[in-house]
Amino acid sequence: MKDLNIEPGKYIPGVCFNSETNTFDIKGDSYPENTLAFYKPVFSWLETYLGELENQEITINMEPRYFNSSSSQILMDIFDILEKEASSGRGITINWICDPENEIIMEFGEDFQEELNAVQFNLIEKEA
Repeated sequence: MKDLNIEPGKYIPGVCFNSETNTFDIKGDSYPENTLAFYKPVFSWLETYLGELENQEITINMEPRYFNSSSSQILMDIFDILEKEASSGRGITINWICDPENEIIMEFGEDFQEELNAVQFNLIEKEA
């Protein structure tokens, strides 16, 4: 399967979904003008990928700096998909990597962590 790579921009995060290593990175700001349009290829790729994947474990590295409310909802939608997969026995780890001084992003990570049960959700403070 072809990897998904989206270069970061001023308002959009960098996205790197590597199907060979089963590692996904989403890093940067997320407040695109049209959040649904930006994330549509992410959902499409993820759906196809999960349909083709066997029993491999998946690691998602999230390193947000800032995101708006519509991006927050999209992230929860992605996490819901991953939670469903983890509930069916797939090993999924989400690493929420953030600057410890960015209290808002840290709190969002804690909120997401509380919502997920089957996914291994790690809050990781980024080193200076």
